[in-house]
This record gives sequence, C-alpha cells and structure tokens, in this order.
Amino acid sequence: MFKYFESLVDPYVSYTETDTPPTKIWPFLRGYSEPFKGVFVLAAIMSLVVASIEVGLIYYMGRVVDLLGTSPDAFWDTYGTEVILVAVFVLVARPLLQMLDVLLLNNTILPNFGSLIRWRAHKHVLRQSVGWFENDFAGRIANRLMQTPRSAGEVIFQVFDAISFSLAYLLGAAVLLMVADMRLLLPLLVWFVLYAALVVWTVKRIGPASKAASDARSQLTGKLVDAYTNIHSVKMFAHHERELDYAKSAIENTRTTFMREMRLFTIMDVVLMVLNGLLIVGVVGWAIALWTQGAASVGVVAAATALTLRLNAMTGWIMWALTSFFQELGVVAEGMETIAQPITLVDAANAKPLLMQRGQIEVKNLTHHYGRGSGGLSSVSFTIRAGEKVGVVGRSGAGKSTLVKLLLRFYDPESGQILIDGQDITQVTQDSLRLNIGMVQQDSSLLHRSVRENIFYGRPDASEEEMIEAARQAQAHDFILDLSDPEGRPGYEAQVGERGVKLSGGQRQRVTLARVILKNAPILVLDEATSALDSEVEAAIQDTLYKMMEGKTVIAIAHRLSTIAEMDRILVLDDGNIVEDGPHDALLKKGGLYSEFWARQSGGFIATEAAE
Repeated sequence: MFKYFESLVDPYVSYTETDTPPTKIWPFLRGYSEPFKGVFVLAAIMSLVVASIEVGLIYYMGRVVDLLGTSPDAFWDTYGTEVILVAVFVLVARPLLQMLDVLLLNNTILPNFGSLIRWRAHKHVLRQSVGWFENDFAGRIANRLMQTPRSAGEVIFQVFDAISFSLAYLLGAAVLLMVADMRLLLPLLVWFVLYAALVVWTVKRIGPASKAASDARSQLTGKLVDAYTNIHSVKMFAHHERELDYAKSAIENTRTTFMREMRLFTIMDVVLMVLNGLLIVGVVGWAIALWTQGAASVGVVAAATALTLRLNAMTGWIMWALTSFFQELGVVAEGMETIAQPITLVDAANAKPLLMQRGQIEVKNLTHHYGRGSGGLSSVSFTIRAGEKVGVVGRSGAGKSTLVKLLLRFYDPESGQILIDGQDITQVTQDSLRLNIGMVQQDSSLLHRSVRENIFYGRPDASEEEMIEAARQAQAHDFILDLSDPEGRPGYEAQVGERGVKLSGGQRQRVTLARVILKNAPILVLDEATSALDSEVEAAIQDTLYKMMEGKTVIAIAHRLSTIAEMDRILVLDDGNIVEDGPHDALLKKGGLYSEFWARQSGGFIATEAAE
C-alpha cells in the first residue's frame, strides 16, 4: 500500500529545462507542481471530505443529545438502526477516508515534492558557470538547496492539511449554526472578521521576518563552512579566536532576526486567546439564551458548545498553520535568490559538439577583464599549431589563469575569439569542449570519494586495468596500495576526504595526474602540474608528463621555468599582453622579460613581483 502511494509521482520525471526560472514565488512553485496536479486535486477533495465528516459528527452528537430525551426502549426501537449505521461509519468508513487523506499527504506529496525540487534545483545549479560559484559561499548555496525544497513541501502540506481543511470546517460550522438558529451565526461572523484581521496583521509581518531569519541562517552556514573548509589555515595562523569573533556576528544576527520573528508569534498568541474567549462566550452564551427562551433544544446547545470548543482548539493550530505557511514561503523566497537565478553562460542555440581533428588553437584579439576594466587579458592573439607544446609564464596577475578559464569556457570573453580547429568555442557545446581538454591544476583538489572513483572521474567507461595503469604512470599505484581510511577501506577503496585532505599534496597531485592520463584528451593544459611534488618524485614523473604530451596540443603554465624550458615555444604575459614569444634559447638571447625571470630565479621559480 505504502509503495503504491509513494510511487504515484516520479520526482525524476523528465521536464523542459529553462535557463531563466520564474522569479515570482507562485509561478516558481507552479512549475514544480506540474507533475502533482492530479494528486493535488484529489488531496483537496479529501481535505474537504474529512472536514465535512468532523462537522457532521458534531452535528450528530447534538442530535443524539436530543434523542436521549426519549425512553431507552423507544430510542432503540426508533433510532437503533440509525445509531448502529453511524457507529459503523465512524469505525470503518471514517478511518479509511482519513487514511486516504494522510497517505496522499505524507506518502505521495511530502517525500516526492521536496525531492523533485531538490533534484531539479541541483540540476539547475550545476549548470551555473564557475564564475557564479566563485561569487558565493558553497555552504550558503548548499543550505538554500537543502532548506528550500523542505519549506516548499511544508507550504503544500499546509495548503491541504490545514488551510483547505479549516476553510471547509468554518463553512460547515456556519451551516450547522445557521440550521440550528440564524442568530447563532452572528457571533461566529463577528469572531471570524476579527480573526481574519489578526491573520492579515500576522502574515504581513511574518513573511519578511521569516525571510530575514532564513537569510541570516544561510549567511551563518556559509561562514561556518568557510572556516571548516579552510581549517588548515585557521590552525596554521592560530586564528581560533578570530574565527569565533567572525562567526559570533553572524550567530548574533541569526539570534536577533529570530527574536523579531518570535515576538510576532507571542503577540499573535495573546490576541488569539482573547478572540477565542469572545467566541466561546458569544456562541455558547447565545445558545443558552435561546434555550431559556424555548427557541433552541438541548442538542443545539450541546452542538454549539462542542463546535466552539473545537474551534477554540483549532484556531491556534490554524493560526500556526497560516503563519507556518507564510514563514515557509519566506524561506522559499530566500532560497530562490540562489536556485532561481538565470543561467548566463549557456550553449548557443545551434551549438554542435566540438569536432576535434588536429587540435590547433587560435586566439584572436581576446579581451577579458571580469567586468572591471583592468586585470585579465587585453587584445591577445596567437596560434598554437596542432601537437605544439607551448609554455606560458608571467608575473602573478599577468593573465595566465584568465587564458585557461576562457579556453575552458568558464567565462565568455568580453571580445575576441578562441578557435579550436577553426570552430569558435562559444558555438560548440560546453561538455564536448571540456571533454577534449585535459587539465592538471596547481590546486589538485579531489572529490570526497574513493581513490578509484576519483581516477575513474577522468573516463568513467575505462576498464579497471586502464585505471590502474594510469595510476602506475602517475607514480601513484604503490602509495595507493598502502592507503587505509578510518573505516578500514584499503587501497583504491580508501576515501580521500574533502578536497583530498587525507592525502599529502604530492599524493593528491599524482592522483590528479592519473585522472588526466586516463582521460587522454587531445588538448592538455598543465597549470603548475608538478608544484606539489618533491624533487625526487618530480624527476620520476617528468618522463610521464612528456609521454602524456606526445601527440597532444599542450599549454603549460609554470613559475618553475626549468619545467617548460623544453617546450616548443614560450609565451610571456605581462599585464594582460603577450610581450615575448619564442623558444627558450631565443628568449634568453633576446635579453627581455623572460631573460630577467630566468636570471632572478631562486630554486627555479619566477620572481612574481617586479623588482624595486
């Protein structure tokens, strides 16, 4: 039974993706609700049925009180069948209908609606550019991705569990009182107007207050995750107290925004208590007055009393449900600031896969300053022939990393083009472009998974033998076999920790190299590929690097000039421009900037700042 209701909606059903999600909250939720339309209609009907049964039972209890005025024998002779049928309904039909209602809410809607939003939101966020991620806390992005689907699920739950139920119940209560005596409807209407005014006052304030509190929590999560992710720096610089102070301001902001939110709930509870007192005195008192005048039966008084006491108990729940509804809407609105942001770096409308033929790279008048007007690259042009190995050097900030990011299309250039085999990379699919480029970065971070999974990330369809051979070529196989994680998983099954923190820098770099070797892409980018290796391992791995380069177009960025001296050409970048271009020996003879770098090297590294 559970499995049937849990599978009524597939949260992973195919859908039409959009680069520009709705920015208004109701269109945003409506898009995610599309697969649930039929279930929502059925849930609304069941909510009305359950509320009608509750009101009907109160009405029937009043009728029973009136029927008890007859003698026991006459009661059973006349009304026995009716009472038994009602009892059977209460014992059998009512639980079944209630069960259907809760199964739809708890087992069909809640698990699947949140999962659908989380799946689609994660899919959308993964499509964002690298620059988009660089402008936010990873912790805040993850926090919003986790709490928004939960809050959206709560919104839907409150619509069917509380709001539709309470509206149906109030309507039924009004009908019941009106049938008993029209005059009993008056105190209920007065109370309802005052209650509605309180609801409006509360929800107008609770939404913004909830959004502020949710945003404060996300900021706090981002700051805490930032500290935990960079725990080595925190410990190394002995900034324990500084990090506490940094977090304290965010914790205090979370506390104060939450206190403002709670003040609203306190005011609401006090006013609600007064209104409920008026409801009980008004309806029950009037019913008793009508009974003393002979205008109402004891059953009417009993039903009116039961109804108002039930409403008294329900009003707090209804108010809580409504405030929770708008509170969760505030959380959704805050989360939309992340998961509803448009995708700005997209494939062209007619983008085709990159057709890799030879691997020639042409850069034409390439300019990119990250929107700042300075830094990056300025009108850079050069060609790297197929199979050519080119080194790139320059001071820090000269534009080396910008060149690589543009080649991988992590950003689109502000002007100019990059062509691979004559194809503008902005006109081919991003995935096909990056599948044809292998890159070893200076920051050799790994996924928090096993060594095997990290190496297979280069080419998931490779065989086990190919994966191990790649590890051997990267001089990683022997140390991998000696690994063991805290859970006792050995060798290639060992987990490497977040960003590979459980491995040394040299071990991480060699696993990264194995991953790129396994990928075997026709274009190879090396960004300080051996910077984390000691001299002995670097010497052993140089042969591997040269073998990796065979038949490939290579761009190698290095501060250690000895690692690129054997390249076919060396490009010297300075302040976003190519100032020198040629082989190592020719550049030394020229006596320019490259020659100065070589002369000033200490341990084979460029002096990254200009001399005094």
